[in-house]
Amino acid sequence: MKVEATDLSEVLLITPNLFGDDRGWFLETWRRERYAEHGIGPDFVQANASCSSRGVLRGLHYQWPEPQGKLVWVSAGKVFDVAVDLRPASPDFGRWTAIELDGEQHQQLWIPEGFAHGFQVLSEQATFNYLCTRSYRSDCDAAVAWDDPDIGIPWPLKPAGLSGKDRAAPRLATIALERLPT
Repeated sequence: MKVEATDLSEVLLITPNLFGDDRGWFLETWRRERYAEHGIGPDFVQANASCSSRGVLRGLHYQWPEPQGKLVWVSAGKVFDVAVDLRPASPDFGRWTAIELDGEQHQQLWIPEGFAHGFQVLSEQATFNYLCTRSYRSDCDAAVAWDDPDIGIPWPLKPAGLSGKDRAAPRLATIALERLPT
């Protein structure tokens, strides 16, 4: 597999090895020892999948005070995937990086603890997959405004299907520092 740094060095783009023949293809989506060589882990405790239609925007989500690391990929369709550094002590605090993930290239994005995550569907429909380092807890659920002008993410499409949580998410500047990951 090939592992590359993104604009935020701790957020990694992973291109798995794809093995194909006339029957189709095979790839590993996770192997502990191989990913650990690149600092990805610890073990994952929860796996999720979502299916959304064109324009749907989900995010920018994070958990506090028990943050999650996420390994994400698209198994069908195409998305604009975003990670935002929410660690106040980080030199990259408030900076974001984005990558297009799709079900044809099979790339993955490693988003460590301390980052918010969001995506927007670019294809007619997309299936999005997550491996998480901690179980989801509704009492730890948090979000940052997807359209926060201080972060300045240029989402490719007019957002559709925003959840109530995403419509009401606060700007990063209004979140108390003690409610952000360290």
